[in-house]
Amino acid sequence: MVEIDQDFIQPPEHRPKLSIIEAENIPVIDLSPILDDSNNVKNPLVIDELVRKIGSACKEWGFFQVINHGAPLESRQRIESVGKKFFGQKMEEKKKVRRDIVNVMGYYETEHTKNVRDWKEVFDFTVKEST
Repeated sequence: MVEIDQDFIQPPEHRPKLSIIEAENIPVIDLSPILDDSNNVKNPLVIDELVRKIGSACKEWGFFQVINHGAPLESRQRIESVGKKFFGQKMEEKKKVRRDIVNVMGYYETEHTKNVRDWKEVFDFTVKEST
């Protein structure tokens, strides 16, 4: 049996307190009011309500689902496919595009929470606006 690297082990006081939480649905944030042609984006009440819903979802749940965002299914599927391909590579390949003090975007696998290494990998990137 392989042992888990101690860098990943949280002290007991920082570990999640497991319990069963039942819920009907996770919060759903609908972006259509600010993406349609009705000029809602210029209406501060519409923006305020959207911000309130997002804030509430983050505070109460920690996450939410976004619908009617305008991102094409094909683009989302391509991003998922490329992500799986990238993260499926050997570590030596991923580290070739590792972020550092000069390159703030790229691969990283040593983030910490409460001084304990997170068990995750990330790839930070930006998307240029299409012209």
